[in-house]
Amino acid sequence: MSKIRVAVLGASGYAGEELLRILLRHRHATVTAITSRSSAGKDVSTVFPRFTNSKLTFVMPDAAQLAKNCDVAILALPHGTATEYAIPLLESGVKVIDISADFRLKSTEKYKEYYKEDHPSPALLAKAVYGLPERYRGQLKSADLIACAGCYPTSVILPTSVLLAAGLVSPKGIVVASSSGVSGAGRKVDLPYIFPECNESFRAYGVVGHRHLPEIEQEMAFAAGESEIKINFIPHLIPMNRGINSTIVMDAAPGCTLDKIAEAYQKAYGNEQFVRILPAGRAADTKYVFMTNTCEIGFFLDARTNKVIVTSVIDNLTKGASGQAVQCMNIRFGIDEAEGLI
Repeated sequence: MSKIRVAVLGASGYAGEELLRILLRHRHATVTAITSRSSAGKDVSTVFPRFTNSKLTFVMPDAAQLAKNCDVAILALPHGTATEYAIPLLESGVKVIDISADFRLKSTEKYKEYYKEDHPSPALLAKAVYGLPERYRGQLKSADLIACAGCYPTSVILPTSVLLAAGLVSPKGIVVASSSGVSGAGRKVDLPYIFPECNESFRAYGVVGHRHLPEIEQEMAFAAGESEIKINFIPHLIPMNRGINSTIVMDAAPGCTLDKIAEAYQKAYGNEQFVRILPAGRAADTKYVFMTNTCEIGFFLDARTNKVIVTSVIDNLTKGASGQAVQCMNIRFGIDEAEGLI
């Protein structure tokens, strides 16, 4: 088969760098263009010395030009910018995989509530397939527009959706405390994220109304068959480069046992390459998913408080962004789902 021609828009950020790391070793894909407004004209090795052997050069983003030489465009762009390029690329017949939040929500009302503006293309919002392969693999096989799940949401939805769908936990009163490495804030110079501010510091932020909250609640509600679920989501910034740890506390439903939890996870993820379920009573650890596309899940049942406690870890740049995008691309183009990822 001919190679998939891939354009990466916004390739000079952390997610862009991770995409290049994966795609440049992908046997069935070739990177035909990388874009960056700030680095246009520079060789990729100037910005990322690890790619010294690559001949790629950053160019200005031009949808019409890109569409001539790519089958799929992966958008590693800031929120609000992705739609600007997605529309003309889709009109040109290019498949679009978006890592930003532009197309993840199904509700235009929720989008406006959390992003403080009307969505520029509600029709595309309705058309987009949510890019979480373990839950939407069938729909991804024919999707023209894929909205990759966010990093925090991936770490929360994968472990909770199974238990909610199985009726093993209550959809009410769920509390999620998540911690992310600093790369989750993007490759930018911003005072709260420079080394002296982050090092030896562990703090919560966005305690009420974080933008990932409606995405998490949306997918939880779909899994539980509820019209709406409301949770407490408390993200934290942790002084490491990459990785996410989510600890999730849920009320156990009547009849819930450790064996039933294990059975539900085995049924859902027993054949999944990128989800690893730990034995009961063992907590997930970010060091075991570093630079991988794997989500590791551990679970506990506290009989004293009748709580199910789940720990979930991912690499925010891989399974939380670029690796997931490539996994979705592989599914869409009918090749080995793990190509480039293991």
